[in-house]
Amino acid sequence: MEKKTCLYDRHVALGALMSPFGGFIMPIQYSNITDEHNAVRQHCGVFDVSHMGEVRITGPDAECYVQHIFTNDVAGAPVGQIYYGMMLYPNGGTVDDLLVYKMGENDFFLVINAANIDKDVAWMKEHTAGFDIKLDHQSDFYGQLAVQGPEAEAVVEEVLGIPCSELKFYTAKVVGDIIVSRTGYTGEDGFEIYGSHEFTQQSWDKLIQSGRCKPCGLGCRDTLRFEVGLPLYGDELSADISPVMAGLSMFCKLDKPEFIGKEALVEQKANGVAQKLVGIELADKAIPRHGYPVLNMEGEQVGEVTTGYHCLSVDKSVCMALVKTDYAKLDTPLQVQIRKYG
Repeated sequence: MEKKTCLYDRHVALGALMSPFGGFIMPIQYSNITDEHNAVRQHCGVFDVSHMGEVRITGPDAECYVQHIFTNDVAGAPVGQIYYGMMLYPNGGTVDDLLVYKMGENDFFLVINAANIDKDVAWMKEHTAGFDIKLDHQSDFYGQLAVQGPEAEAVVEEVLGIPCSELKFYTAKVVGDIIVSRTGYTGEDGFEIYGSHEFTQQSWDKLIQSGRCKPCGLGCRDTLRFEVGLPLYGDELSADISPVMAGLSMFCKLDKPEFIGKEALVEQKANGVAQKLVGIELADKAIPRHGYPVLNMEGEQVGEVTTGYHCLSVDKSVCMALVKTDYAKLDTPLQVQIRKYG
């Protein structure tokens, strides 16, 4: 049975189109995806992202443990720094992509994808042996808002009264009982705010009542992240898609002494991978969807679409696709088979 976030009743009251996503009933759109997309690009929008998962890692070995399960390098990180990276299976496949917040000495806050919460927490627990840590699954406590767009800083400070102008990109701080970070999933400036359900509800109400922040659903969250090439787990990353295949090697620090999956990535970097993620611009307005076949010019299938849209900001039909490495070079002509599946 799908779960509801602490803002569910507010979405329904606003007339949102609700649909299952990641085990939750979530708002897909309120007015329409185009208006919400443009509001974030030009002004400010707020997203309910309370479906995301949170895990706190503390204890004497917290840093060593995070180093062991996470591809990026958090060794000696300053308090408030945030890192993007992945947790991997030993074969290099992706358990999940996530954010790791350095909250204090041997204190880390991990933000994981909603659809993967149970799997991720079980996987983390499986790898705690030998580490003196406390793993605290906090997803049920936190609500989360994402305030995104060029006016986000002014809105967060003036409407919510949260000082945030000093935060640099990918840094966070604690304000009372909340965590605020300069992060997001839209390609715009913005902030993600974690707090109790009551705080999240009160903050949502202030933002909507102010008229300065448009409520936005997961529909435009996907179009926004896609336009700037950000991956979505299940599309551009999966148990079968490694960070090397997805073009995300920069977030995998192979000079670290070790992490789960490192040996597989070293081998992939040395010997190459069979498939790579590419972007394809279509010549017409047809919209390529997830799973559509990608063909070479002789009509042979060489890959498939992971995500595709008519990009609102550039007025072009574009997709990301996983294709055989021989066809991943820039300016390689390819075809996307659409109408047979439309």
